[in-house]
Amino acid sequence: MAGELAGKIAIVTGGANGIGAATAELFVEEGARVLIADLDAERGKALADRLGAAAQFRCTDVGDRSDVQGLVDEAIGTFGDLDIMFNNAGFSGHFHNRYLNDPLEDFDRVLQVNLAGVMYGSQIAARHMVKKRSGSIINTSSIAAISPGYAVLTYRAAKAGVLNFTKSLAIDLGEYMVRVNGIAPGHIPTGMNPFFEKGLAPERQARLDKLMGETMQFNQPIKRAGSPRDVAQMAMFLGSDRSTYVTGQVIAVDGGVTAGDPINLNGMCAEARRRFLEEEA
Repeated sequence: MAGELAGKIAIVTGGANGIGAATAELFVEEGARVLIADLDAERGKALADRLGAAAQFRCTDVGDRSDVQGLVDEAIGTFGDLDIMFNNAGFSGHFHNRYLNDPLEDFDRVLQVNLAGVMYGSQIAARHMVKKRSGSIINTSSIAAISPGYAVLTYRAAKAGVLNFTKSLAIDLGEYMVRVNGIAPGHIPTGMNPFFEKGLAPERQARLDKLMGETMQFNQPIKRAGSPRDVAQMAMFLGSDRSTYVTGQVIAVDGGVTAGDPINLNGMCAEARRRFLEEEA
């Protein structure tokens, strides 16, 4: 597979690290020119330099509408067009064992980056795309939006908003042939770590991260950690001409987590019954 995005112009927000960086790399490999947006200027510039003339970097706060407007204007001004808007930037906030203990100090920022940033990027990009009656908007949601669960409730609420917004916007923009889809990543190790503990020694933090990764894979049919590249492949498909009849979808890239818990009650009962009968034989 080569040249899947030949001639296309893309913006990737949150593009300096993790899923965004992997996507920027893959987009360039497949022939696109990419404007990388992030607040991490050092890593963003380094990535753009490494990717060569097909990539540029712009320091951008997606929670600031004027910053997003400037980002889209730069992509069109520099590359002449905009075909793919990947609203990927995210912020998890801090992990709290119980919502009752959450001081909600991250509330505004989590909503501003994860939800408002997606809405700003989608609207501003769409205003260009509808004029030419083509384009692909891709929004990063999360499996936390699909399956209710424990902790980081503000983040879950924001990502659930992205899921509904994505489907609703697809309906709104369909008549203009502009597609809107989302990706719901599963357990993908990236620099965005909700299990980071202030003051924890690096070696203990690494052990905690390993434990959390192993624990999260417990109910996952595919027993391996996902990678940013796994998600980038889905973004590439949704940005390419292979998906021109796909819109209004939020696709989980999660090793099967949202398909259902493989260690379920029925399975546990069946295993208990097997052991009982073996012991009685």
